[in-house]
Amino acid sequence: MGEFVRVTGTGNVQPGHGIVAEVSGKTLAVFNISGTFHAIDNTCIHRGGPLGEGDVEGSVVTCPWHGWQFDVTTGVCKGNPMAKVEVYEVKVEGADVTVLL
Repeated sequence: MGEFVRVTGTGNVQPGHGIVAEVSGKTLAVFNISGTFHAIDNTCIHRGGPLGEGDVEGSVVTCPWHGWQFDVTTGVCKGNPMAKVEVYEVKVEGADVTVLL
């Protein structure tokens, strides 16, 4: 079983936005959706675009490279529900955002 690892501080991810975070050899996209934090793989499955740099509307992030959209709460691609990116369990501990790796 994995362990929760700190990826960023809560103040580093503004509501309605995401960031790219490197932790334990993984590149994650961390999002703040109305005060609830979510983490998914940063790499878009279409062409490898950085999802953490995409625009966020509601709980959907749009890849900045080719426009593929993913629900950050489930990892499911909006245009192809059979495709998805990995989702990581997130906990907030004090001012730290941690993910289960």
